[in-house]
Amino acid sequence: MSGENREQHSHEAAQEHAHSHEHTHTHEHTHAHAHDHAHSHAHGHVHDDEGPAHIHSHRNIIGFDKHGVPTVVVEADHQDENEFIRDYMNAVAEYKKTFPSKQDVIDNTPDPAVREMLLRAEQLGFDTTFDRFDKQKPQCSFGLAGICCKICNMGPCKITPKSPKGICGADADLIVARNLLRSAAAGAAQHGMHGREVILSLKWAAEGKLDLPILGQQKIRDTAKAFGIKTERRSIKRIASELADKLLADMSRTVPDDYEVIKACAPAERQKVWKDLDIIPISAYHEVFEAYHKSGVGTDGDWRSIMQQFLRCGLAFTFSGVVSTAIATDSLFGVGDRVTSKVNIGALKKGYVNIAVHGHLPTLVSQIVKVGQEEKFIELAKQAGAKGIRFYGICCSGLSAMYRYAGVIPLSNAVSAELVLGTGALDLWIADVQDVFPSIMEVAKCFQTTVITTSESARLPGAERFEYDHRHSNIGETRELAERIVKRAIESFENRKGVPVYIPPYEVDAEVGFSVEYVHKRFGSMAPLAEAVKSGKILGIVNMVGCNNPKVLYEKTALDVADILLKNNILILTNGCASFPLMKMGYCNMKDGLPKAGESLRKFLSPDLPPVWHVGECIDNTRSSGIFAGIANELGKTLPEMPFAFTSPEWSNEKGIDASLGFRLMGINSYHCVEAQIHGSKNVIEFLKEGTRETLGSVMVVDTDPKALAEKLVEDIKAKRRALGWVVPGDKRKAVAP
Repeated sequence: MSGENREQHSHEAAQEHAHSHEHTHTHEHTHAHAHDHAHSHAHGHVHDDEGPAHIHSHRNIIGFDKHGVPTVVVEADHQDENEFIRDYMNAVAEYKKTFPSKQDVIDNTPDPAVREMLLRAEQLGFDTTFDRFDKQKPQCSFGLAGICCKICNMGPCKITPKSPKGICGADADLIVARNLLRSAAAGAAQHGMHGREVILSLKWAAEGKLDLPILGQQKIRDTAKAFGIKTERRSIKRIASELADKLLADMSRTVPDDYEVIKACAPAERQKVWKDLDIIPISAYHEVFEAYHKSGVGTDGDWRSIMQQFLRCGLAFTFSGVVSTAIATDSLFGVGDRVTSKVNIGALKKGYVNIAVHGHLPTLVSQIVKVGQEEKFIELAKQAGAKGIRFYGICCSGLSAMYRYAGVIPLSNAVSAELVLGTGALDLWIADVQDVFPSIMEVAKCFQTTVITTSESARLPGAERFEYDHRHSNIGETRELAERIVKRAIESFENRKGVPVYIPPYEVDAEVGFSVEYVHKRFGSMAPLAEAVKSGKILGIVNMVGCNNPKVLYEKTALDVADILLKNNILILTNGCASFPLMKMGYCNMKDGLPKAGESLRKFLSPDLPPVWHVGECIDNTRSSGIFAGIANELGKTLPEMPFAFTSPEWSNEKGIDASLGFRLMGINSYHCVEAQIHGSKNVIEFLKEGTRETLGSVMVVDTDPKALAEKLVEDIKAKRRALGWVVPGDKRKAVAP
């Protein structure tokens, strides 16, 4: 199509939409001209009339691919604004066509247990996530584009040809940026709350308020040294208490000062980048506070300033919500080790008191598992007619526990939790916080499964409450709470006798518990792994994570990406919900996994390592970034130079925005099959996808086709290798001398 025809096509489409109804928007009204993208490459604080720090690098034309996903077409210096040929509401309409139906999931999901349980749910008549997703179609175009604003009570407002600005004067750029910032702030608060709980647990265990042993003593000593905490001739409890105080100060500091965990743990090169951009946080609490302040009506009207705060929230999420949380978790509960675990619904067994732990908080879960494995309580279960007590994990509580406590079996991520309940095999469902859908209550009621909540932050209507109170004044009663919960499970077992149980016969072994510590244990140092990357035996390393999303084919999307990466000799690290399909379909064991790897990767891993290394729960992204950093340091390179990448193919929740952003801030590209709600702002699209290439050294790539996404990722890994002057096996192109 010629440029003239494209312009005419765009004009006609805009006219057609403008005359239909208010669900349409034209790019003439909603996008700035190309010159509005021009910003200085200088770093620092407020410099000129364009606003705060120059976090936006260069000018680009934004277009849409064949599936309606926003993409950078070409740099504006090369082509005219007329090349922007589709308005974003046309693109949103195309994007919605890519969303699968429940039947598509049944036909294509790789896990036969999921398929069987979806059909069983239909027979029994209970809804699942996939039923409700179908009923929501067509999803709101304004919401998908990010240009619906309901922040104040003058609205809600939406951007249309008739109303290109909200009542307060906010345009599409500002509305999209504010919505995105509020999502990032929510994600920082969610992981931050998780972090606060476990850091407090470490502090209280050190001070005697919580009766838990401190298991990660070497982790505490090593980490304390990085923070400048004196360790010689001091008890482990005093060191742990001081370490916890430093982590808590980063969480809630109000008077500006050093962000201790960034100073101690972040690469010096990255710290300089963030300082130059003026995005180093004051504290996690402050940045979430400020995010809601800046994005309120009539406060900050500059989308660039809003996106600068977005980056601050990303750092607060990363270093308080993830790094600090991982430090405290490993310090209190131990790093754990590589173990073999049974995975998938077939690991459920009839005749036992079956207890599922679901959520993210480890303190009470650790004691529930300990109590349930004691002979006294096993005997109580047998007296009730059970063979014993078994524990299962949903989402991150299971992933955290599985490599620390023998016998905790991971079954499912959050999206298919209802399917696990639908087996009828569970006596007690322990819900703590995050990724626990309220819909589980309806399914639990159908099968008389008792549901209890353990956090005042996350109650479910109809659930029984065995909770820490709002001020954790009963933290010293953790053992008593755990005993009451296990006894309640035994009571539920007795009351549920006769409830029909159906367990699909699918289970598999998975190797789990990989970490920086395990790499050193297995190889002696990072050197062998680093050498394998440099030589090309391992083409690159990718961290695959993320919650699931019914906008793409459930669990198949992640596996389609993984298949292409492994075939190209790329090692995969995984954690969180995305790890479940990799575990369930054998990618995390040698027997089923190694044949999926390319020849050189397979040779390096043989005979005892799988091609996907499972590092744990959400916060264990720190383990992946630790492996990345260790390899880069060994080779004397920075993270942005290395053939590393981050992918969350099926991401859905607010934390997923921050998880991706965390790696982007480290200079590592991110790859996704689900688009953020940004269609309505060309400036925000350009900022997220290409605008940080020069400032952060990373970009964001979205393609609804997982195979195409994976091929792009592989090519980007190869380009990184060429830039380093490293060999790309089978490549006829000449490497670029570093």
